[in-house]
Amino acid sequence: MTRWSERSLALSAKAYDQRWEKLEASGHNVHGEADLIHSFRPHRVCDAGCGTGRVAIELSRRGVEVVGVDLDQEMLEAAQDKAPQISWVLADLVSFEPDERFDLIALPGNVMIFLQPGTENKVISNLVKCLTDEGILLTGFQLSETTLQLKDYDSAARKSGLELAGRWASWGRDPFTPSDYVVSAHRIKN
Repeated sequence: MTRWSERSLALSAKAYDQRWEKLEASGHNVHGEADLIHSFRPHRVCDAGCGTGRVAIELSRRGVEVVGVDLDQEMLEAAQDKAPQISWVLADLVSFEPDERFDLIALPGNVMIFLQPGTENKVISNLVKCLTDEGILLTGFQLSETTLQLKDYDSAARKSGLELAGRWASWGRDPFTPSDYVVSAHRIKN
């Protein structure tokens, strides 16, 4: 059982989507992740841990070729229902093997802290293999005493051949200072 499945036992795909719909209806920008991803001008993106497809669907709407990957069948079915034109893949990020490489792989929505404990390094290493030579791994996750530590994430990224290309406190590129959330862009070292 993953941290996500433990947490999501009471959270259906419908409830997850309703949360974002309420935020959007109240005037919040619910596309901050897509805004930042799109700013890198990628042609082909993997939304890793895509859930019900909110980010992937917005990227597709902006003309980006996108593939959504998730381990939660119910979430993927909801994504498929909303956007059948997008490629949705049921897979574990530890072993995901796409046919093509991506310019950018995004893990928004706290994916890194919902992975099976102890698989974080394997996931990063596997995803790096799925990137183009100029590819970017872009993640955003909550920081706390009980979840993945930033120093451990950075160490795993370095061991997988990545170097830090940018770090922020939000998807809106707020400057990073010690806080409870981090967004990191890593590139393959040349």
